[in-house]
Amino acid sequence: MKRVCLPEGGHTVKKLILLLLIPALLMTYAALPARCELSDGEYVPDEFVFTGGTGRVNISCPRIFVKGGSVYAEKLFSSANYTNVRIGEADYAPEYTDAGARFTVPAQLNRTFSVFATTVAMSSPHEIEYRLYIGLDSGYPAGLRLTGALPLIYAEGFSVDYFEGGYALISVKPGESYLVVPEGMDAPEGLNPSVTVLKKPLRSIYLAATSAMSLFDAIDALDSIRLSGTQESGWYVENAVNAMKNGDILYAGKYSAPDFELLLREKSCLAIESMMILHAPQVRELIQLLGIPVFIDRSSSEPHPLGRMEWIKLYGLFTDHEAEAEDAFKKQAAFVEKLGAVHDSGKTVAFFSLRPDGTVTVRGSQDYIVRSIELAGGRYVFDSIKGQETNASVSISMEAFFAGAADADYLIYNSAIGEPLDSIDALVYAQPLLSEFRAVKTGGVFCTAPSLYQSTDKIGTFIGDLEKLLSGETEGMTFLNKLD
Repeated sequence: MKRVCLPEGGHTVKKLILLLLIPALLMTYAALPARCELSDGEYVPDEFVFTGGTGRVNISCPRIFVKGGSVYAEKLFSSANYTNVRIGEADYAPEYTDAGARFTVPAQLNRTFSVFATTVAMSSPHEIEYRLYIGLDSGYPAGLRLTGALPLIYAEGFSVDYFEGGYALISVKPGESYLVVPEGMDAPEGLNPSVTVLKKPLRSIYLAATSAMSLFDAIDALDSIRLSGTQESGWYVENAVNAMKNGDILYAGKYSAPDFELLLREKSCLAIESMMILHAPQVRELIQLLGIPVFIDRSSSEPHPLGRMEWIKLYGLFTDHEAEAEDAFKKQAAFVEKLGAVHDSGKTVAFFSLRPDGTVTVRGSQDYIVRSIELAGGRYVFDSIKGQETNASVSISMEAFFAGAADADYLIYNSAIGEPLDSIDALVYAQPLLSEFRAVKTGGVFCTAPSLYQSTDKIGTFIGDLEKLLSGETEGMTFLNKLD
């Protein structure tokens, strides 16, 4: 390259030349392989994500190569109609295989970058932009420095990493990630496109995950919720009912049929959904197309009851109520810790509800209700029946229920699914075979309060109720009512 000499004092000319050269320099730089500190050799990416195109062609990245500190990636297009890949001003030709067109091109790690691929599958050649992300040995956003992590005791379904500047990366099993961005800041450039960005302040939230309302209430953060997926008549959280009466929270349709216009009009910045949204993927996609990120509350998958409540720490992070969330969690954990010395009572418990088709709904042996019974000193009667090794409700035949629960010391009827009952006679009327059950004959039948499933913030209180039941006490319980 020839050296260009400029006359002294030619600052204006220098600036003009720099302005002309910068775009060309940037395009040249984009085509250069990224530098890294990895040893020379071949690597398999931990993660690969691509966006762009029509979705008819798949792109994979089976290998990357490091040579002299420079990174190259093998990109395999599932179609042989691709004739060229351009990065900046540099062009790369393919090697055709039975699987499609293979390109080896300069690449960047742990950040998103663009390539332009030419296809001849249409009437004339077309260049299509693809955004690629190759993750290797790092799950952290590019440019952010890790400072710590959120301490968790019982929760297994999520983790939170903290970074300089107030950023927080939430990882939710089985593989969803959310980056919480502080108010007034931007998401880092080159962020993995699979990471959902949540920009603070998180206001005008659409809450369709019913069990989470009590957690927001417990940390005095209901003012962050503007829209509800449950009508006023469906709430047992008193402050939520009052907020809807006052117009501070509006009904915006249930999870499967939200009022999209209302979400836009109220400028909703986040939709918090339960796992039920997985059964309505088109609704989730439409919400996201409106520019509203969707966060899925998976607390119901937690095997430990306090793990379920520990999700309150996430909502404390969302609303800047971390201290309140920590205090609320510790208070409920204290109830359970007091039961640490409780011995096995030897008493057996069946937790169930009746279905109109004659079957019975029971809890899987990995469910938090089952763990609550065990923590209180009881034994769940269906922990060994085939097909019950889940953390969800399961339907079984009345015959199977009789075989497992006929000799149980206690029956607990779950009013969250069926109508609340006020007497044993009402239960036997619904299913006459229950008259043969030991608990019915001895008066060991209880019904849950309808508010239980909305009281995630009081899970320790519920376990305390179970301990009273198993020790023979029937007074002073919050969520269990004895049927006479």
